[in-house]
Amino acid sequence: MCDQDAKQPLARFFPPDEAARSSAGSRRQRLWELPQNTHCPVIGVCLPLGLLRKLVNKGVRGQALADDYEIHVGAVAECASRNRISNLLQEALDQRYALVLQRFRAARSGEAVMDLWRQAIAAGDVAGAFWAALTHARSDFLVQDTVLREMHMIQHQAGATTRVDQARYVEMQQSHAAMEAELAQCRQRHARTLADKARELETVQAQLMRARAEVMARDSRLAFLQADMEELAASVPELEARTRLKRKLEEAGERLQARDAQVAQLKQQLAAATRQLDEPRVAAVEAAAEVAELPVELADKTLLCVGGRSASVASYRCMTEETGARFAHHDGGQEHGAEQLEANLAAADLVICQTGCISHNAYWRVKEYCKRTGKQCVFVENPSSTSFSRGLKQIAIAIS
Repeated sequence: MCDQDAKQPLARFFPPDEAARSSAGSRRQRLWELPQNTHCPVIGVCLPLGLLRKLVNKGVRGQALADDYEIHVGAVAECASRNRISNLLQEALDQRYALVLQRFRAARSGEAVMDLWRQAIAAGDVAGAFWAALTHARSDFLVQDTVLREMHMIQHQAGATTRVDQARYVEMQQSHAAMEAELAQCRQRHARTLADKARELETVQAQLMRARAEVMARDSRLAFLQADMEELAASVPELEARTRLKRKLEEAGERLQARDAQVAQLKQQLAAATRQLDEPRVAAVEAAAEVAELPVELADKTLLCVGGRSASVASYRCMTEETGARFAHHDGGQEHGAEQLEANLAAADLVICQTGCISHNAYWRVKEYCKRTGKQCVFVENPSSTSFSRGLKQIAIAIS
């Protein structure tokens, strides 16, 4: 407020006839028709300082060399009467708050004006509602006084809020400065990171260029080699056939090596098996040698020799009789028949079968008969006298 009169009741600013005037009129009050103590809050609340200075400059047709407070005080003083400046202020206020004035025009009583005013306070938009409520046709001095007093308190609250906002503004400025410093550090780090990445990119691009050059050189060498190979193939007849034959020869050599390795392995296995077989054979020879040293005694036995060489039969007989046994012979089916073989087998006590000099039928008959009757029989492969002598010793050992 620009003066202390606003602390007094609004009725003292009205002439007696104005305080008692009827509120039945429909014309809105003009700025210069309002009480003087309303001019200061109307100018201060409803008009921004920039717009107020512009209107004052327009009213004085020049540039007002004054500060904001002096512009405000001068405009409030001009509102006491109708003049160029007050008319400009009136038009500016009506234009600026035309929508609010339109909304307040629906009020038909002072109570309706107060309801709209309270709604505007609740909504937080009081500048236009303040101008519309003061100038409304149904606003008497009580409505104006109430609106003026409430606006006065709103200004106090706004001042306190402004001080709180100022403190918060200072705090936010400090926080903003800290964030600016942190942002500057982040930008520096980002710039360093970008520089490092740029250097890495340059290095990678250089490596890529070298790799591409190497690939191009390799492709060129490959093309030259392919051309040389084509020329060589054209100069050498049947090169492809020779190449196939060489490849087949190499494969055959590999297979031969594999077979040689397999043969060597089989030879090793055969040698091992031969050693395993020789062990019992050596033992048998040693045992036969031991047996050969023993005297053969077959007294009172009849020994049948089946097969053998005809020239050796006399030798077989002598060796048999030396043991004390009686000798009988069957040629194994060459001249003697099968019936005679059965009779000889039945009459004999012991049998030596020369398997290399008899027929298959005679061999199976001898084997089946001896097995069936349990008669001792020795099979000799070699029809020599030595083999027959070993057979005598074996059969002598078997019956002893």
